[in-house]
Amino acid sequence: MTSQAAATIDRSVSVRLLDLRRTFDGGVEALAGITLDVAPGQFAAILGPSGCGKSTLLRLVAGLDRPTCGTVELHPPLDRRRFAYVFQDAHLLPWRNVLRNVALPLELAGIAQRQRQAAAVDALEQVGLAEVLRRYPAQLSGGMKMRVSLARALVTRPKLLLLDEPFAALDEITRQKLDQQLRDLWLAHRMTVLFVTHSTAEATFLADRAVVLSRRPARVVADLPIDLPQRRDALLRASPQFAAATKTIYQALERGGA
Repeated sequence: MTSQAAATIDRSVSVRLLDLRRTFDGGVEALAGITLDVAPGQFAAILGPSGCGKSTLLRLVAGLDRPTCGTVELHPPLDRRRFAYVFQDAHLLPWRNVLRNVALPLELAGIAQRQRQAAAVDALEQVGLAEVLRRYPAQLSGGMKMRVSLARALVTRPKLLLLDEPFAALDEITRQKLDQQLRDLWLAHRMTVLFVTHSTAEATFLADRAVVLSRRPARVVADLPIDLPQRRDALLRASPQFAAATKTIYQALERGGA
């Protein structure tokens, strides 16, 4: 690891979940004692059967919901402006152009107009969209909307990035291109990432670690390191190492009831 990468990780955040449980009204138990440690700067994929509680887990980490019992610990404690949440839907405001959509978190934080616009332009350049900053969401493809959503997440320079199946609705080619872009952005910034996905191939390509949950109520059935090169490209997907890692995750999903 380079000294620059190490310094970036030092500015990141660790996530600790201790016996995390969530039961909803009516007795529906979503999470049944999740204990998990995510190191600063780690990219962890969260997988499991549909409806098992993956999104609930992210919401608890983000503070958008409260556990029935157990704790979520972030170290160091984070101001809400220092983490970002990317949903499956881009959730762009249709009456704002791309630049103003990306600048919105900084505007809400009271950042001066010139400073927030400069930061938004920089974030759009990072996702390869500097040329569309004056367009409106209706003028964008699905893939471009998700890149705008990523730029909006990055504009605050988050220490923690939470992503809930952000590319699930996209075609396979667009999805793989965005996987590549997200992996490269993570290598550049080294924020801590929790990424929910149903795709074993996506988890293998993106993450350093795959956490597999059981069917509801969710428990951790496997916590798997992904031992692949830090720099990844499309050719890696055709390698025996990639196939083996994907198979291991798939087998864990089967054990969890997927």
